[in-house]
Amino acid sequence: MISQKISFDTDMIKFMSLFESITHSQLKDCFFDREKLVFVVDQGEMAKALGKNKANITKLEKLLKRKLKIVEFNENRLQFITNYLAPLRVTDISEEGDTITVTGADTKTKGLMIGIKAQNLRNLENVIRKYFKIDEIKVV
Repeated sequence: MISQKISFDTDMIKFMSLFESITHSQLKDCFFDREKLVFVVDQGEMAKALGKNKANITKLEKLLKRKLKIVEFNENRLQFITNYLAPLRVTDISEEGDTITVTGADTKTKGLMIGIKAQNLRNLENVIRKYFKIDEIKVV
């Protein structure tokens, strides 16, 4: 796992504080992924973060007036990538050195993983590089 210094601005700290006070779950990281605000919670904290019938997510989205994504962190980089890609279905994921190969369920899923001009895929690589050493992610 890569250890790098992560700094937050005051708005991000406010988002994180609000998230932790509403969900009562341990937050590992928080960042913007284009228009979405992404919260990375510690392993085993996902159910607490979501709340009963996703009540916490709904409440936070209304308060912050923006879309949210909650991802459960995992020390295993393959599992973390699978968690980050959810709700997209990953049928298989493997690694060869620092190159990760992800197999999508169907063509539509693969298209959503890759995105227009591979922007989703490059964005995913940048997020994963915050936590793990990788060269590239391939979708097949």
